[in-house]
Amino acid sequence: MLPPSDAIITSVRAALAEDIGSGDLTAALVPEAQQALATVITREPAVLCGQDWADAVFAELEPAVRIDWHCRDGDVLTAGQRLCELRGPARAILTGERTALNFLQTLSAVASTTRRYVDAVAGTRATILDTRKTIPGLRLAQKHAVRVGGGSNHRIGLHDGILIKENHIVAAGGITAAVHSARARGVMVLLEVEVETLEQAEEALRAGADRLLLDNFSTPLMREAVALRDRLAPGSGLEASGGIDLQTIRSVAETGIDFISVGDLTKNIRAIDLSMRFSFSTPAAP
Repeated sequence: MLPPSDAIITSVRAALAEDIGSGDLTAALVPEAQQALATVITREPAVLCGQDWADAVFAELEPAVRIDWHCRDGDVLTAGQRLCELRGPARAILTGERTALNFLQTLSAVASTTRRYVDAVAGTRATILDTRKTIPGLRLAQKHAVRVGGGSNHRIGLHDGILIKENHIVAAGGITAAVHSARARGVMVLLEVEVETLEQAEEALRAGADRLLLDNFSTPLMREAVALRDRLAPGSGLEASGGIDLQTIRSVAETGIDFISVGDLTKNIRAIDLSMRFSFSTPAAP
């Protein structure tokens, strides 16, 4: 599911404003009537994501720009593959080039990274989750890209889920008190408790947490936590987090954990190498 269209437009307008400012001085050197054909290619394998943001860039700049896509979000791309072709006023395509590519290369990077993690746990019960470690202003876009890559979203923000962490536990007077306080509010959202020991895990399960976040548990301790959950509260979920990468995630998934949250999906990404190639038609005579 895409973010709301107004959220996409808002982020696109902000990106265009920061890039264009008072006007594109370089594009103004191109004759106003000049038309262009531009092709976007990827220079490396990737999972495509960001079409709606790229479309919105040119819709904002010049509705006369037409984009013909050769692939869709979620498609696996090979190096050298064409993503799309753009036709229309050269000035608008030149002005929007960098902003559109920035969205595409960033969101495709998130989707591509996510796909690698999802593939790494294939055949286990583990679901790959993102975190709130996102680029400011691009959270909804990046979380969309995680879904495109085959992962799932943790809470969007502080408003749609309760995650009771160490400082909350101390301030509330303990795990049980914190869980009971959350339940007393009557808010129907996921209630998760971060735990650092098996003793804390048992207390949180007995208190009625929907899910436990196992913070930096070793794999043997994760297996013990799975057995504890299965005995005390088989309906509760278990999530692993902390220091998990592509080299270790398979062993984590094989403990029987339900969810694995990975900050690297949105935090430590490397943009996909994309390129826009132009050809220009002769402007009509005045």
